[in-house]
Amino acid sequence: MQPFDLSGRVAVVTGANAGIGQGLALALAAAGADIAAVGRSPADATVAQVQALGRRALFVQADLSSIAPVQRIVDETLAGLGGLDILVNNAGIIRRADSLDFSEADWDAVIDTNLKSVFFLAQAAARHMRAAGGGKIINIASMLSFQGGIRVPSYTASKSGVAGLTKILANEWAPHGINVNAIAPGYIATANTEALRADARRNADILARIPAGRWGEPSDLGGAAVFLASRAADYVQGHVLAVDGGWLAR
Repeated sequence: MQPFDLSGRVAVVTGANAGIGQGLALALAAAGADIAAVGRSPADATVAQVQALGRRALFVQADLSSIAPVQRIVDETLAGLGGLDILVNNAGIIRRADSLDFSEADWDAVIDTNLKSVFFLAQAAARHMRAAGGGKIINIASMLSFQGGIRVPSYTASKSGVAGLTKILANEWAPHGINVNAIAPGYIATANTEALRADARRNADILARIPAGRWGEPSDLGGAAVFLASRAADYVQGHVLAVDGGWLAR
């Protein structure tokens, strides 16, 4: 047996057109999974790279700023790829402003995408997984699931919520053979962190705190995703796995 082999499994990865989502999709595909790449914008590069690995790939257009497309994502995946064994809830947004000035619109936009849609897509996927005998759900948390950060109140609230949601869903769905866990990326070089990397002082402060001495790359998260999606993690439930270059240890 190869416990990390994902051959014959179908994974839905949200926000898969670039950045962390693309890195996770490619890691799962390299381990053998077929990929439904979900995103607001086309994921042509992700689909092409998955197919180059010899796996099937499907693009599902969906804007997860609302829960309207949630059931359609599940339905299109089942119709196009014939199953749904793994869900990676990666899609997310961030808004930055001082908490004294933070707007209701920015609060709602982040919470709706990063927390509300995560729950309802997990729910829709779990209904199928329960009937199918089990599955794996991986939520993408954050260092701000553990810490407060600055100038990102709705993001911190949403990612703290993702950590809690991961635990309650694990409690409820473990009896159905559904593993629910999360990955908490450290500081990863993506579009969401571009503003931080462009701020010379903040960038220097962040790098000084990371024992590994560098920003992470999306590919650095791939091993954790494959582990949590695989049989090797069958007895792992409700865990938030930090992949952070040692940030939390310092």
